[in-house]
Amino acid sequence: MSTITVPPYLSMSDDVHALHRAFRGFGCDEKRVIQILAHRTQPQRDAIADAYQRQYGESIHKRLKSELHGKLEKAVLLWMMTPAQRDATLVNESMNGLGTTDHALVGIICTRTPSQHYAISQAYNAMFRHTLERKIDGDTSGNYRKLLLALLRGNRSETLAVDPNFALADAHALYQAGEARLGTDEDTFIHILTTRSPAQLNMTLQYYRQIYGRDFEKSIKRETSGHFEDALLAVVQCTCYPARYFAQELYSSMKGLGTKDRDLIRIITTRAEIDMYYIKQEFQIMYGTTLEYMIAGDTSGDYRYFLLSLVGGA
Repeated sequence: MSTITVPPYLSMSDDVHALHRAFRGFGCDEKRVIQILAHRTQPQRDAIADAYQRQYGESIHKRLKSELHGKLEKAVLLWMMTPAQRDATLVNESMNGLGTTDHALVGIICTRTPSQHYAISQAYNAMFRHTLERKIDGDTSGNYRKLLLALLRGNRSETLAVDPNFALADAHALYQAGEARLGTDEDTFIHILTTRSPAQLNMTLQYYRQIYGRDFEKSIKRETSGHFEDALLAVVQCTCYPARYFAQELYSSMKGLGTKDRDLIRIITTRAEIDMYYIKQEFQIMYGTTLEYMIAGDTSGDYRYFLLSLVGGA
């Protein structure tokens, strides 16, 4: 469920004119920009962008880029993209320069559905004139690369139907591939986790817990390591408890000294219109404080105002 609050009466023409006025003069009226854009749905934001282009003959994205700065600029520009463009941009940034920001790469590729993977790949190709599969193939390695590419190829079903016998067989196969042997059959882990629907995999993991008396997550931690472990855990956690997974990610981005703003921005801009309502509930249960309170303590200024607006706290 979304946390975006939309005013009961809207005029796209008024929004476009108000944004243009906010950009004029000495300095940008950032609060007015946030009051409009943070309280409009994706279709409404798309319509505003189109109307602004027609009315003033310039891209609102370029205008926002020239008027805003720093973390606020980053967050607002991502917010103004389509979901697929946003994910494609974030994935590309995670693999730019020296090294790969694997946390962001895992946080997108391992948490999206097959239909979303297809849309991300299409957007990536259009935006960067390069296939996403080739980029991942060149920037990752080993079983970690195998898992990411298998997910990206979209062989997982999205049906809600489940086959208990099939789930039972998969539970046995996962156990035999890991806990029951010396070493790990990583290919079996990858095959089952990247080809079964979330509903089917969820039943498999329930059987695994019932029959073998342990969570498959704990088996992953015992049998694997590094980025491959992180990626497997993300797939499993998002299959069973997606709100909990993102609540943990948000907490990790703000705990301790300093704030991992790139992670904070990524999660809030990509989940605000999907399941942020449930993520906030899970966050409070797990950490005994509200997401809004923690964001307010770790950010400042109009950047804080924007993030709080997206999560329903401003």
